[in-house]
Amino acid sequence: MNQPLAYVHPGAKIAKNVVIEPFSTIHNNVVIGEGTWIGSNVTIMEGARIGKNCNIFPGAVISAVPQDLKYNDEDTTVEIGDNVTIRECVTINRGTADRMKTVIGNNCLIMAYCHVAHDCIVGNNCIFSNNSTLAGHITIGDYVILAGMTAVHQFVSVGNHAFVTGGSLVRKDVPPYVKAAREPLSYVGINSVGLRRRGFTTEKIREIQDIYRILYQKNYNNSQASDLIEAEMQATPERDEILQFIKNSHRGIMKGYFKSN
Repeated sequence: MNQPLAYVHPGAKIAKNVVIEPFSTIHNNVVIGEGTWIGSNVTIMEGARIGKNCNIFPGAVISAVPQDLKYNDEDTTVEIGDNVTIRECVTINRGTADRMKTVIGNNCLIMAYCHVAHDCIVGNNCIFSNNSTLAGHITIGDYVILAGMTAVHQFVSVGNHAFVTGGSLVRKDVPPYVKAAREPLSYVGINSVGLRRRGFTTEKIREIQDIYRILYQKNYNNSQASDLIEAEMQATPERDEILQFIKNSHRGIMKGYFKSN
């Protein structure tokens, strides 16, 4: 890296083959891994930990202090994995005393103008389309897709392989493997297209469908449905993951979709 028009604090730890374009600013206490490209006019603030082979496009601001009045200058971080693409004007805030860090996993694509607030934990292989917004303390699983202009309420969890349609307001937890749509956000089926792309067999997809039929189409409450799923469905990693997600939900899971008369 030899870019006289960029500012890199002497305390930043930058791998030798990182490319930093003109007019970007790298603050103290920043670590950037090998093969990462930093576009023009990017600001990377204290506490950023950025992995290998990432691409950060112009206008992004990484590891700014949280937009949280309870934040008291704790020594917190943003941790970004390997092979992550962060497009134009994305903002990712560092953690507070709650989790002490904000995390983006490996192989994620965060499109232009997205915002990831403090204390969010995002898994691997996620895609956030343009203008998607995560409030604080959110947990996102692996292979989650948030379509454009999705807004996720604080403390919400979204399970692995879930797909949320564009313009959605996510106020409740979204279980694994499902599609979520409409207002209020509701279960509209499982994410069968995504699951097939990731190698799930037809039999496994049917198994997941059967679980969600009990949960969403049999007029049971969540506790009754969970008991029935555990009693009648063969124990598999997917079944147990769904049951554990329901059990651990603090905000409650989203409802099924019912047409109004």
